[in-house]
Amino acid sequence: MIEVEIKGYADDEVFEKVRKNFQLIRKEYHEDTYYSHPCRDFSSTDEALRIRIRRFDGHFEAFLTYKGPKIDQHSKSRVEIEVPVNDPDKHAEILRNLGFSEVLTLDKVREKYYVDKGVVIALDEVSGIGKFVEIETFTEREEEVPRKVSFLKEVLSDLGVKQFERRSYLELLLEKDGNHGKTG
Repeated sequence: MIEVEIKGYADDEVFEKVRKNFQLIRKEYHEDTYYSHPCRDFSSTDEALRIRIRRFDGHFEAFLTYKGPKIDQHSKSRVEIEVPVNDPDKHAEILRNLGFSEVLTLDKVREKYYVDKGVVIALDEVSGIGKFVEIETFTEREEEVPRKVSFLKEVLSDLGVKQFERRSYLELLLEKDGNHGKTG
């Protein structure tokens, strides 16, 4: 499955436009721990491996996620493989025992909104780097990506987003902290 995603910098005005124009799905609290590969530099291959713990409405979910390299120059679109995990601590222990190491854990508050069939907007407040808006959908076929990217960018532009960002939150945090090494 290919995740087609566009991210932009946001301010209170963009947040309010999303809240006014789209239906809230839920508010979530994310704890994302990223890992580096023991034999491959994910920052060079543009890949990522993380365990996400997601809390919402008194519920708890965790996922192990692999994100492949970005597949175009205008978005964050990439292959994404995600599987639920019942015990994130044990999964982290398995990764460490296999030689993976933790790069960084980031915390964010996310509000998810329904846009249209298969399209979701997220308002993100990421500890240490600020407010962002992400819009995403999925496709099975890479040739559909440019059309979907164009539509998603148009939605964000209509909401007042002026600056788009292809770097991940992990990359932004590592750059802010002056660490440009393995990004997991």
